[in-house]
Amino acid sequence: MDRIRACEDLKAQLCAAQARLSVDLDVSQCEEQTHRGVPADQRGRGVAGQVALARRESPHRGGTHLGLAKVLVHEMPHALAAMEAGVLSEWRATLVARETACLSREDRAAVDTRLFADPATAEGWGDRRLVAEAKKIGYTLDPRAVVDRARREVSERRVSVRPVPETMSQVTALLPAAQGIAVWACLGATPTGSAPG
Repeated sequence: MDRIRACEDLKAQLCAAQARLSVDLDVSQCEEQTHRGVPADQRGRGVAGQVALARRESPHRGGTHLGLAKVLVHEMPHALAAMEAGVLSEWRATLVARETACLSREDRAAVDTRLFADPATAEGWGDRRLVAEAKKIGYTLDPRAVVDRARREVSERRVSVRPVPETMSQVTALLPAAQGIAVWACLGATPTGSAPG
């Protein structure tokens, strides 16, 4: 168990190092592009792809990693320090960054301070509790931003379908909770009598 924990701590530390290196790469590429006369609105293009290539990830995931890295380095220093100490995983840092994305830089920093300035604060919390606490703190800091985010999310609902092996397909829906539950109930009432799952 100790060796498994040591590996997990090392993973968190390495993810923190990757975050710092990704931001350093972004800064150096933007500086180089500035010297080459690249217009300001185009500087930094391609950096996410470089991060993706280095991490053996898709370009989309590279952009996600670079975005998280910038948030950790510039807006959530306590979370980054917790990762460097090996007590916060990249996944859990991502959860908090995602839940605070609607907040101002100052409010996000306040959430970071309350959750991670003392590494013992979130010790033993599961992902759900961590997300719930980040949401709760965010709501107390800026309720309007949280409500506006919820409104935007409802407007971005969607259903998609994609093929999967064995002549099957996968239907995915992003819906408000009430609508999602209604769809689930309807699927459970299909003539075959079998509940979805």
